[in-house]
Amino acid sequence: MIEVKNIEKSFGENKILKGISTTFETGKTNLIIGQSGSGKTVLLKSLLGIHTPEKGQIIFDGRVYSDLEPDEKRELRTEIGMVFQGSALFDSMTVCENVAFPLQMFTKDDKEKIADRVEFVLKRVNLIDAHKKLPSEISGGMQKRVAIARAIVNHPKYLFCDEPNSGLDPNTSILIDNLIKEITEEYNITTVINTHDMNSVMEIGDNILFLKNGLKEWQGNKEEIFYTDNEAVTAFVYSSNLFKKVREAHLKK
Repeated sequence: MIEVKNIEKSFGENKILKGISTTFETGKTNLIIGQSGSGKTVLLKSLLGIHTPEKGQIIFDGRVYSDLEPDEKRELRTEIGMVFQGSALFDSMTVCENVAFPLQMFTKDDKEKIADRVEFVLKRVNLIDAHKKLPSEISGGMQKRVAIARAIVNHPKYLFCDEPNSGLDPNTSILIDNLIKEITEEYNITTVINTHDMNSVMEIGDNILFLKNGLKEWQGNKEEIFYTDNEAVTAFVYSSNLFKKVREAHLKK
C-alpha cells in the first residue's frame, strides 16, 4: 500500500499539486486520471522519487520516503517496477537482454539464475519466441509486454505504469490491461497507472483517482464512476457520445 498525505509540489510560482491525500491499495489496479495539466504526471513522478514535494508525506507500507536514509531509498527503489509510456527498451539489446537488465543492475544473481527468471517472466507475458529479437523486430504490443516483463522481473512490490496503452490498437490495449491486472492480483502488487484510456477505467479501475487543477476531485471504483454526480468527472469520462450511451445503458440495468 502507498499512502499519500497532503502533498504539495510547485515549480517556481506554479503550484501543481495542492494538498493531495489518497491511498493506493495493494493487489488492486489504482488509476490516476484527469485532463492534461491536472497533475497526474507530477504525482506519478513524486511517487517514484523523481520529484520531491515541498510538503506532505509519501508512505510505502509504513516507510515515509522523505525520512529514509540514502541506502534505504536505494533499497526501496529495487522494490519498484516501471512501465514507461514508450516502453523505453534498449534498441541495441535483445528482448532477453532488456528483461535481464534490472537483475544485472540490482542483484548478485548468477547468469543461470538470471536466465531462468527471464525465461519465467517472458512466458508469463506470453512471449515465448521473441527472446533473441531486437525491439525494432517486434510489434508495439509485444514491446509493451517486454516492458512489463522487465518491470516485474525483480519481484517488485510496487508497479508504476505511465500510459501503458499509448499508441496501441484497441484489442492490444485490452490485452495489456488484462495482463497488468492479472499480474497485480497474482503477485499482490500495488499497481499505479497513469492513463487517458477510458476503456481502462471501465475495465480495470479497481481504485480511480480523478485529479483536477492539482486537487483530488473524486475517488472511487469502476462501478461507482457510473453513478457519480460529480460534473467534472462525468464531463471528462463521458465526453464522447459512445461513453455517454454506455453509461446510460449501465444506469438502466
